Formats: sequence, structure tokens, C-alpha cells
Amino acid sequence: MLLSRDNLPETIKDIDALDELLCRPSQALIDDLGNVDGDIMILGVGGKMGPTLAGLAKAAAPGRKVVGVARFSERGIEEWLQARGIETIHCDLLDEAAIKSLPQAPNVIFMAGRKFGAEGNLPLTWAMNSHVPALAAQAFASSRIVTFSTGCVYPFVPVQSKGSDESTAPNPPGEYAQSCVGRERMFEYFSQRFKTPGRLFRLNYAIDMRYGVLHDIATRVLAGTPIDVSLGHFNCIWQGDAASQALRCLAHCETPTSPINVSGREILSVRDLAGEFGRLLGKPPVITGKEEPTAWLTDTSQAVKLFGPPIVDTPQLVRWTADWVSRAMPSLNKPTKYEVRDGRY
Repeated sequence: MLLSRDNLPETIKDIDALDELLCRPSQALIDDLGNVDGDIMILGVGGKMGPTLAGLAKAAAPGRKVVGVARFSERGIEEWLQARGIETIHCDLLDEAAIKSLPQAPNVIFMAGRKFGAEGNLPLTWAMNSHVPALAAQAFASSRIVTFSTGCVYPFVPVQSKGSDESTAPNPPGEYAQSCVGRERMFEYFSQRFKTPGRLFRLNYAIDMRYGVLHDIATRVLAGTPIDVSLGHFNCIWQGDAASQALRCLAHCETPTSPINVSGREILSVRDLAGEFGRLLGKPPVITGKEEPTAWLTDTSQAVKLFGPPIVDTPQLVRWTADWVSRAMPSLNKPTKYEVRDGRY
């Protein structure tokens, strides 16, 4: 079954149903990958979004080799990938010799990086987010490279605006986001040097039922935990839509590499969403703080022009999330820390 707005489920029953839905391709994804030759390698496949992207790539192009590269320190991920026909390679991406020994692939999705706990070991954060990209950009100079980045590279903008577009100069607070600018600069430099086609995939915030800003807000409402609305506005996108757009970027690479903002089209209010979750969950939210006039927001007009709007809209995501948390379904227990304004994760 192909993914379309007409066949979305009312609820997501369990983890198996969630995985199937996240990895269900659209016809547009199949068509775009049909315009791109060669195998697909995913560097850093072991993160929250990597398995979804790998599974979606294999479902959209079952005749292609899809290779996932990671340390695979988290149990179960490698087995999950292999069960879906995805080849796996163990590799510490901080090891230059190990990166150089990886097989070449015409299409590379770079997902490696470090966010959570970034402040606890800043040298490692910079190494993962800026040094590893330099190694990968050189090792795969002949490939198309779609690089996962973040909307956090932008400065805060007024909440009444459309958000930062791709012409907005990066100027973020905090060393985590600054190291993400370093990641982009490394890929930009080597793309210019080697004429490597690519895209810098500035994503915020992907939504899975087990994590994400909506999950954070809903679980706090259900638990009666106060919700700080100081950073009171954000964008988000269904993880399946984000993964699809990342893969579709392989057909829309540019030389030198260039940024593209990826998220939902709407600017969402934390206060309003807390109120809606309160209605759906039967529990009034506890709100603290007052909305600041600025937030991390992105204008996704370029992505909408290329790919159309996300297939799963925000009201659907809210209903799915409320149902999921009301049934005490599994969580990754990895808060997004969306409310952080000083960039210290």
C-alpha cells in the first residue's frame, strides 16, 4: 500500500503498525528515487530517525541495495534493519581509517551527529558534528550527499514572521547549534572543492509517536506536569514525511550543496496545543511562563514547492499522539528539549 492522505489510519495500534506507517512510501518518493541511479548508504543509521529512513528507502526501491552504517550500540536496531533487507556495516565514524574503508555508494544520507548531552562533553560534540562531516565529505566526494542538519542553525525570529528561510545567515545560540553550523560548513567546503552535489537538510522537529514535541506536550498534560511556554512556538513534521523528503532530496541535489528547510508549514503554539491535548485527554494543562516574542522557526516554502505539503497534517498528528499516550504506549524517553532558549542541551 502506498502512503496517501486518503488511507491514513484513525489510530496507530502498536509499534508494528507505527513502523509500517513510517516506512510506507508515497508514489512521489518512488518516482523521485526512480530518477536517481545506484545504491543508498546511510551514515549514522542508528539514531531515532535512521531506521525509518532506511526502511522507507528499501520499501520505495526494493531492488536497490540500502546500507546502514553505525556502531549499533543500541540493541535491536541492526536486527530490525536486517529483517527488512537492509545491509549493515559496523563503523565508528570518528575513525578516519574506518570511514575510508567503507564501500563507495552513489547516494549518501549523512545522519551522524550528537545533540543530547552535548553540553556534558563539548569536545566530543564538536568532533561528531564538525570533524566527522569533514571525514565523510572527503570519503564520499564522488557521491550525492544529503546531510541532516537542523533549523537550530538559525537565530531566533519573531513569532509573527514566516520563519527563517534558506537565505537567513546562521547565527545560533549555544555550542551545540554552532557545531551544527560547523557540520554544514565542512560539507559546503568539500562540495565546493570536489564539486560534490548535495543538500543541507535543515530539519525541525520530526514527530514519531514515541518522541517529539507533540509527545512531550501530551505526556506533560497527562501527568499534570507544568508546561513552560516561554519558547512558545515551533514547527514540526511527521517523521515519515521528513524521511521521504530527505530521500527525495537525492533527486534534487545541487552543486555546490545548498540548504533546504524541512518541517510543517504551520507555526504552532505550545499553549494552544496543550489546550487541545487537555481536551482530548480530559485533563486541563498546567501552564507556566509567558511566550517570548521570538522562537526558532523556519519557512519551508522551498520544500513545499519541490515536494508539496507533508502528507500527514498537524491535526492528524495531534489525534494520533493523544491516543498513543492515553494508552500508555511505549516512549523513547528522549525529550526534545524544545523549550531550551540558550542552546545548552
